[in-house]
Amino acid sequence: MAWRTRHPHSLYSMSSSSSNSVATDRIGGDSSNLWRCIDRDNVHGLNLTVPEDAKQVIKPWDQREDTDKFADSNVDDQASWRASSIISNVRLRSVLLKLGRGDSAPNHLQLFANHPNIVDFAEAESTKAQLDISLLQGESGVVEYPLRVAAFASVNSVSLFLSESTGGDLSRVYYIGFKGEVRELKKDKDPQMDVPAANAADAPLFDRLQDKATGQQTTAR
Repeated sequence: MAWRTRHPHSLYSMSSSSSNSVATDRIGGDSSNLWRCIDRDNVHGLNLTVPEDAKQVIKPWDQREDTDKFADSNVDDQASWRASSIISNVRLRSVLLKLGRGDSAPNHLQLFANHPNIVDFAEAESTKAQLDISLLQGESGVVEYPLRVAAFASVNSVSLFLSESTGGDLSRVYYIGFKGEVRELKKDKDPQMDVPAANAADAPLFDRLQDKATGQQTTAR
């Protein structure tokens, strides 16, 4: 099941992009962190040792360095995630990853926006991803990978496909996060959803969601 496909449009030079893909305490701890916009009940994984662990790595920013909760691939080094949002029309600007090191470090990431289901291994080979890159190796902290905003301008779900572990048998993930902008609330969700802030750094985004919901109610009257 191993493969080495690369799409020509998405070649990613880690040497030239390292200044934008660095582990730092600043890259996710602000109002652009979209953690609270993810519907964790609709986070699903494929080829994980424990399927429920797919949700465990979708953590608030203040838990990004936690290594007690993680997800391991099962049969081989390939693993897939699909995360839906509680809001629509999110503009994604970057994906944040904390991955295993050494033999458990995946080397390849494909990102699919608005795919109708979780990407399986056959689809990962045959479907064109909006992002198809080699991952930075050797980092112990969270790494931010910038996205082409035009390709992720209106997103309601994201599928990640990780593969090509250094050891060849296991890919480990500690943290998955996203940064971007919220554009509008989904109509089928309760605008008064009270999701407690994970920390002060997350609060501004939630405040904007509440203000927007309040504004919509006022207009409806």
